Amino acid sequence: MQFTEEHHKIFNAVKKFIANEINPHVDEWEKAGKFPAHELFKKMGNLGFLGITKPTEYGGLGLDWSYNLMYAEAMGEAACGGIPMATGVQTDMSTPALAEHGSDELRKEFLAPAIAGDYVACIGVSEEGSGSDVASLRTTARTDGGDYVINGSKMWITNGSQADFMCMLANTSEGPVHKNKSLIVVPMKTKGVTVARTLDKLGMRSSDTAQIFFENVRVPKRYCIGEEGMGFMYQMGQFQYERLYAAAKQIRAMECAIEETINYTRERKAFGKSLLDNQVIHFKLAELQSEVEALRSMVYRAVSLVINGEDVTRLASMAKLKAGRLVRQVADNCLQYYGGMGFMNETPISRMFRDTRLASIGGGADEIMLTIISKYMGILPKGH
Repeated sequence: MQFTEEHHKIFNAVKKFIANEINPHVDEWEKAGKFPAHELFKKMGNLGFLGITKPTEYGGLGLDWSYNLMYAEAMGEAACGGIPMATGVQTDMSTPALAEHGSDELRKEFLAPAIAGDYVACIGVSEEGSGSDVASLRTTARTDGGDYVINGSKMWITNGSQADFMCMLANTSEGPVHKNKSLIVVPMKTKGVTVARTLDKLGMRSSDTAQIFFENVRVPKRYCIGEEGMGFMYQMGQFQYERLYAAAKQIRAMECAIEETINYTRERKAFGKSLLDNQVIHFKLAELQSEVEALRSMVYRAVSLVINGEDVTRLASMAKLKAGRLVRQVADNCLQYYGGMGFMNETPISRMFRDTRLASIGGGADEIMLTIISKYMGILPKGH
């Protein structure tokens, strides 16, 4: 893949923004259990970071996904996993279907302010009892005149306590599970929407995550994104962007962890020499860096498919699977070389160790990725 000066400008601008506007505040936001999403997103919107691939008529930059790749990679410079996850929800999880399939009216009302950073978005797919099993979700949106009346709940909603709107997947008919769902924009201040609680998580602590209830929530049917009944297919499309973003942001995060571990082990002395001089350590770090480069190649190839309009499901699933497993391996191995300091909360690698565990769960668990890959290989048993 060929990168232009514009690609590098985006990467460097995001990197600079993280150094100035995110990393100095991460410790504070981690303790608070949330970051000021509206304040931060507005700054990002002003710089064009929230609409890199979105249409120019709604405030986006109208660029292809290779430019978004630069943004995603640079987000790995953040000194936590929570902020890159939350911003990724805004750019690549809750707005792609709205940008591609939403009516002009709907995009003006919700996409444009999301790109500008005036609105914070969240994605409402997962429910208690149906996380990765999207087809089994139970939330309903019943037609009543010109409105939908929504009842149900959503779980593990990133940005949930601060969001202005949700891109919700709900059952809009009684038909087959893959054809009875629609994506609906739900303003979070609508009567009947209740943020039941914010969730206490192992990691990603700077990002607020909520459980949300919907009781007779009434929204106009024009808030349906695209065609009614096409929500499952639209959401499968959004998942591909989510998985590419998830894999891309881990690349630089892992490189930073390896670089910091090299610096630490070079300075740390044991038995008369630096820890880094031990073959078991410098060989392992070399191996991990090689694995990161392999992941980068896979992600870049997947992005090339996206740009060419090809089906990226198989490769995006592979990249997400590989990234989730590799980032856990990097965090675990690097923490080991910090010794006792690696077990201290004051050491950044301990935060990475906690945050990265979600990588093999969120956005489709490893087992779902393996199921998708098996299907594309033609080895998935019938009926699965």
